[in-house]
Amino acid sequence: MRLSTLLINCLAVGIGGALGTLFRYGLNVYTLSSEYPLGTLLENGIGSFLLGVLAGWCLHQKVAEWLRVGLGVGVCGGFTTMSTFAADTFFLAQFASTPMALLYVLLSLFGGVILAMLGMVYGERKSLQSTKRTEEDS
Repeated sequence: MRLSTLLINCLAVGIGGALGTLFRYGLNVYTLSSEYPLGTLLENGIGSFLLGVLAGWCLHQKVAEWLRVGLGVGVCGGFTTMSTFAADTFFLAQFASTPMALLYVLLSLFGGVILAMLGMVYGERKSLQSTKRTEEDS
C-alpha cells in the first residue's frame, strides 16, 4: 500500500471515528434516564446493522477504500463499544440481578449478529437494485 493511500485511509478512519464517537455520546445522553444500559444496547445493535449494510453494499459496488474504512472502521467502530458492554454487564450482575445481566448479554450478542445479517441482506439488495437501475439507464 502506498504511503499516500495509507494516510488518506487513516484520515478517513480518524474522521469517521470522531463522528461515530459523537453519535454514541449523543445516544447515551439521550438514554441516560433509563436504568437499563439501553444506550449501549442500541449503539451496538444499530452499529451492527449499519456495518452489515455497508458490507452487503460493498459486495456488489465498487467503493473507494478510504470511504469503506472511514465508514466501517471509523464511524461504526467509533459508534459501537465492547468495553462499555462489558462494564454494563458487570454492573448489572453486581448491582441489579444476574438474570438482567444475562438478558443484556443475550440481547447484545444475538441481537447484534441478527441485525448484522439483516443489514447485510438489506445492503446487498439495495446494491443490486442500484446496479440494475444503472444498467437500465445505460
